[in-house]
Amino acid sequence: MFAQLIEHLPHKEFQKCVARYRGDRYAKNFSCWDQYLAMAFAQFTYRESLRDIETCLGAVAGKLYHMGFHASVARSTLADANESRDWRIYADFAQTLIGTARTLYARDPLSVDLEQSLYALDSTTIDLCLSLFPWAKFRRYKAAVKMHTLLDLHGNIPTFIRVTSGNVHDVNLLDEILPEAGAFYVMDRAYIDFQRLFVFTLSSAFFVVRTKSNVLLQRRYSHPVDKSTGVRSDQTVILTSFESASVYPDALRRVSYFDAETNKRLKFLTNNFALPALTIAQIYKCRWQVELFFKWIKQHLRIGLVPLSETRS
Repeated sequence: MFAQLIEHLPHKEFQKCVARYRGDRYAKNFSCWDQYLAMAFAQFTYRESLRDIETCLGAVAGKLYHMGFHASVARSTLADANESRDWRIYADFAQTLIGTARTLYARDPLSVDLEQSLYALDSTTIDLCLSLFPWAKFRRYKAAVKMHTLLDLHGNIPTFIRVTSGNVHDVNLLDEILPEAGAFYVMDRAYIDFQRLFVFTLSSAFFVVRTKSNVLLQRRYSHPVDKSTGVRSDQTVILTSFESASVYPDALRRVSYFDAETNKRLKFLTNNFALPALTIAQIYKCRWQVELFFKWIKQHLRIGLVPLSETRS
């Protein structure tokens, strides 16, 4: 079964990634492909340590060749590879696989009537034990990392993932995203930074973000709305704070929506003036998919610490 799964991977594309960073330059018997297969096997079968990986693969030594391995797997060799091999090899290969998956799900329907691409940007904090992971210190007695994710809502496939220390603010990740012209990006209040949001406007991309109460706005126009849909107002506004207006000089659209399910009134800012106000509110509702993705990740993510004595013994 493992061999059948691996057959679907584009081996030539993997070798291109290896050649790009010269990953096999000093490899004699244990190549980057062997390392990838060993770690994939560990994830599929829920191995908990290097010794566990070595023992399980050693138990089927006669089948390793048919599984794609070119050599037996020793825990010390695997530990050295995990420590010294360039991580960008596997990051680039992941992007190749993501590109393939996005093509398969490109025509999946959304819960909102929208022809353009729709992305949700958010982050989640993954708590760690401070005594085991001192490098991930988050607060005085707490360790954590953050996983920042840009989720393509056509198929709910992540197109961008960055793991940072827990104290990195979400808004900083806007600097690492190249907006796609014509696409929509939906974000929560943590991403309110008008200088960074103006980059989306300059790139002909659209954003829908929930606004904060302390954002100073002046109403220029009010547009008629159908309040039976939950939309309470649809306004063209400008920023009145000097700091904000100097970095975002264009007008914005503010949509107010009452959610009967949660009994909350939500206000959104967007740079799109063409879609109906109800569609803007529905786009923001799609952001919930990234929360479900984080929930799935935390249910399946396994983080462990391998003692040095095990890797070298």
